[in-house]
Amino acid sequence: MPEYLAPGVYVEEVSFRAKSLEGVPTSTTGFAGATRYGPVYFPGAPKAAAPRLITSFTEFERVYGGLEDVAPDGVGRINYLAHAVRAFFLNGGQRLYVSRVYAQAAPGVDGGTGEPTYAGCARRAINAGGGLTATWYARWPGRAGEVHVRTEAVRSKNVSYLDDEGDVQARRARDGALVEIIAPGDPIPVGNAPLDADQLAVVTQDADGKQSFSDKNGNPVLPAANAIIQLVEARVTVAVNDERIDVTQELGLHPAQRRYIGHILQQDDPEDEDSTVWLDWDPEPPGAPVPSFLPALLLIALQANPSPRLAGGDDGSTLIDADLAGEPASLDDADVKATGLEALAEIDDIAIVALPDAVALADVASGAAALIAHAERCRYRIAVLDAPRGSSMNQVREFRGLFDSKYAAIYHPWVEILDPNERPTQGAPQKRLLLPPSGFVAGIYARSDIERGVHKAPANEVVRGLTRFEANINKPRQDVLNPEGINALRFFEGRGNRVWGARTISSDPEWKYVNVRRLFIYLEHSIDKGTQWAVFEPNNARLWANIRRMVEDFLYVMWRDGALLGDKPEDAYFVRCDRTTMAQNDLDNGRLICLVGVAPVKPAEFVIFRVGQWTADAQK
Repeated sequence: MPEYLAPGVYVEEVSFRAKSLEGVPTSTTGFAGATRYGPVYFPGAPKAAAPRLITSFTEFERVYGGLEDVAPDGVGRINYLAHAVRAFFLNGGQRLYVSRVYAQAAPGVDGGTGEPTYAGCARRAINAGGGLTATWYARWPGRAGEVHVRTEAVRSKNVSYLDDEGDVQARRARDGALVEIIAPGDPIPVGNAPLDADQLAVVTQDADGKQSFSDKNGNPVLPAANAIIQLVEARVTVAVNDERIDVTQELGLHPAQRRYIGHILQQDDPEDEDSTVWLDWDPEPPGAPVPSFLPALLLIALQANPSPRLAGGDDGSTLIDADLAGEPASLDDADVKATGLEALAEIDDIAIVALPDAVALADVASGAAALIAHAERCRYRIAVLDAPRGSSMNQVREFRGLFDSKYAAIYHPWVEILDPNERPTQGAPQKRLLLPPSGFVAGIYARSDIERGVHKAPANEVVRGLTRFEANINKPRQDVLNPEGINALRFFEGRGNRVWGARTISSDPEWKYVNVRRLFIYLEHSIDKGTQWAVFEPNNARLWANIRRMVEDFLYVMWRDGALLGDKPEDAYFVRCDRTTMAQNDLDNGRLICLVGVAPVKPAEFVIFRVGQWTADAQK
């Protein structure tokens, strides 16, 4: 309790109400798989290699590349994950974490030096003179990193002036700045004209702000009073594709500059977090001091680069189930990050997970098993599974029979779309693609949660962005699939394409429906996060009453929103936290036990009307 030591007035804040529970998000989704580009851990990778939160498909294209095929081992295949992301946002999804999976085709560390070789990253080495090399690297591996990098020299207008002592100085030029000194009568270079080392000088600024200039030999330069001095900076233009060109302006060439090129375009924390390239530049040759003219040599070399396109990008090796499952972060080395599904496990907000690239495995079931294991281990998320392409009725039933989990649901058949990579030509039909349904279904999960709530079964919902389903599932076929927990995607005349099933793949009838499983995930996760304040509080009746009121208030709102069954709150839920739920042994061992029971609403899966004949004089 507070201490009262000196006479006076003490004003204290107290609480007369129970704490409140806030519901966790239920529509945040996580995908793992191969992409053309983007953040992924590999030896020597930038520190920002964690899965990125994506809120639109345009953002996905900027970070992870477009819909074009990926080519592991040089063999092109459909970019299933990118198409799934497009389908997710098209069907109402709003928040998506993407964990890129990349299997290096070459070792990532040079066995001789132990230095990273950035295997799979496109690059272009440039000789800067004096035994120094500047290298442009793609930040992430992949053939999409073979971008076009052009460096230009940008000249300002004449910045010379005379100070109080009559010495020539340069406006805006700070320590390490590069300037071009043009003698009176000489032609004035403009634009991106090739740099002439004989006209360049590096500025040195003393403690009083007095400038001096040094030439390529390190000798001082005394510009004439009427000489023209132009401040020279770098502009880097990166042409990623026909639709994206990144331009970085006003770059300095010396570490003392505020916008030093080695800082703005660095590997770990560039100015633009989605920057596609970084400059590997070590200005200290072994055993020799840094030449003062080095900034000029660097810009001259970058401007004159005869091969501006990066080369050597690689999409890696063909993925296996272990790649998709991933590896956890190292406990001993903070630089070794988690990969694959393990990287998604570190993100608490994710409630829906899918593995679109599992269908590209030689054994699709192994990928599905890894996804189910991930969802069960993380507890607070549900897995959306894809059956193999072209599965017949018996094949999809056989595939479903391999699993039993209350944390997963399977959807069938695949979805056909018009290939967005092709532009339609007159008189020729546009190419079609077959895609696994998980991206579409995950978007529908999110849309249903946002519009209705997690208690609403994500079924009888329209599937957007398709031409047709791979196979026609009619009622007799669904009579076989539905009891086995295989959710059908069906076409209804006049009602369009819809999800027509809401069952998990659990053999436990208590967890038959997807919405019931997800409702309990929402409830359990919300209580988990919202009651962390109670840990180490005095375990007495005051704490028990506070927790009871907090959980009851939360469940009352859920009942009022239609998530719980019952005409009255007491019919919909109960909360017990007192000496009936805890023995003395529990109290002695620091355990507080709260018993919560809820009556979830189940979907009206079978709507039955019983119709009979009625005569006018019959009695009711």
